[in-house]
Amino acid sequence: MLKIKMRGRDNKNIFIDIITLDIMSKAISNKIGINKEKSRRIAEFILDLFGYDNRIIDNILQPEDRQLLYMLESEGLLSTGREEVKLYDGREWLTHYWQLKKRFIVEYAINGNTKKNRFFSNNLKNKSNVKKNIYSTLSDDVWNMRKILKKSI
Repeated sequence: MLKIKMRGRDNKNIFIDIITLDIMSKAISNKIGINKEKSRRIAEFILDLFGYDNRIIDNILQPEDRQLLYMLESEGLLSTGREEVKLYDGREWLTHYWQLKKRFIVEYAINGNTKKNRFFSNNLKNKSNVKKNIYSTLSDDVWNMRKILKKSI
């Protein structure tokens, strides 16, 4: 993480933590288990969205972009939140946003994948198993959900 020293109000020093492209791409590569070229493209896209800020408003996103952010949220790199603001006329305005989890991004960039039971991570890392028998990679929960859905139809 890059620390930038700035002057704030009253000439006090402010330190801003910035996630660099290298850190973000290493975190994505280590956590999700994809090659460095793909993780770098994803990291470039994410950092283009966020810029130097920690969070972005959800309504600037396209549905395809949002899918990627949901995937990164499930891997622990992003989080979501919302704020309610009271307008002048008394109505309430709800704003949804996405936020970088900087501590976890740096941790994943340095230490690699710390959680071994993630469905997405395990399946991407074990591509040879998926090619042989994709059904053996599915958890019992997936099979049970399929049975429940089949009964309801």
